[in-house]
Amino acid sequence: MIYLLAGLLIFFGSHLFATFRSHAPERDIRRRMGEGPYMGLFSLAAIAGLVLIVIGYGAMRPAMVVWSPPVGLKHLNVLLQLIAFVILFSAYVPTGYIKKTMKHPMLVGVKVWAAGHLLANGELNSIILFGSFLAYAVIDRIVLKKRGDNGPPADVQPNIMGDILAVVIGGGFWAAMLFWLHPILFGVPALPV
Repeated sequence: MIYLLAGLLIFFGSHLFATFRSHAPERDIRRRMGEGPYMGLFSLAAIAGLVLIVIGYGAMRPAMVVWSPPVGLKHLNVLLQLIAFVILFSAYVPTGYIKKTMKHPMLVGVKVWAAGHLLANGELNSIILFGSFLAYAVIDRIVLKKRGDNGPPADVQPNIMGDILAVVIGGGFWAAMLFWLHPILFGVPALPV
């Protein structure tokens, strides 16, 4: 559990630092350090945190079962992951109606992804991992809203092509994860058995 907690602390510590850092030009560490060095250190911390999370999560297997979700919630999670990936990928394509509506689609996608996994997994390591991602996404969205960052500018005209790309890429990634990648990467099938 130490590796998992250390990884979460490093990963989310760097992300929360970025969330709460001052954006005032004279105090912004990103401007003072320069874009390259700042992003390099941020990326290094995030990668180190992810590596520790993966090691720690795997080391906790078999994990203590806190609750046993009914199989229906596992099926619901499969659907929620499709929604999460479409929303998530809408953050990285031209602004469509999904991105414009969600305002911060990456954070919304992470919330849906984490909530779905919390519904489908009752092991302690899963609750810690997915609960941390959900909590971070909620905190980050609150901070962005207080800062006045409401996503794409109000005058941006949504392009349906952005939505089509999000559905195609997100759906393709979901299918690959569901039928192929999830067992390879995480050692468990994504489809409920």
